[in-house]
Amino acid sequence: MNPTGSQESFAHLMARIRACRVCAEHLPHGCRPVLQAHPDARLLIVSQAPGRKVHDTGIPFDDKSGDTLREWLGIDEPTFHDAHRVAIVPMGFCFPGKGGSGDLPPRPECAPLWHPQLMPRLKNIELTLAIGGYAIRGILGKRRKGSLTATVQAWREYFDAGILPLPHPSPRNTAWFKFNPWFEREAIPALRRRVGKLMRD
Repeated sequence: MNPTGSQESFAHLMARIRACRVCAEHLPHGCRPVLQAHPDARLLIVSQAPGRKVHDTGIPFDDKSGDTLREWLGIDEPTFHDAHRVAIVPMGFCFPGKGGSGDLPPRPECAPLWHPQLMPRLKNIELTLAIGGYAIRGILGKRRKGSLTATVQAWREYFDAGILPLPHPSPRNTAWFKFNPWFEREAIPALRRRVGKLMRD
């Protein structure tokens, strides 16, 4: 028996995901699945889908949204991009293209196809961040409130169970942050403390 068989199995799964072309005909910029994951990761970030810049670089959250997210987490870029510590698994792995008011939604084929194969392998996750409406819907399902704002306002309700619903850190959400100052005053310090502990332990 090969002692590295299980790790090779995970690596093979990741290779299959990165080679996925299921949505090719619907992606104007082509297929480029962007994610990072390792069975050792303790923090899981479930987001919407890569933007154009991330599609070009192939690096998760390699944009202004990523800068804001790393500030929220209180971790530096090398830590953030260490798959042994942080798994980043969007609802859609490829850039879906631009719509009339921002990026198009994640392709609906992606999460149902790949999440059931990948998520059970991430057995050490202690905190899952559901970022944005699509991720909140995918992670919380019927447990979410009537709106994104109401769900994020109820963050304490989910936090003890190891889930934190968050708004997307996009510059497009500047107005939301302005009208919801409690978020950075209350939720972000709690998030930083929890993430700091995960990264230290």
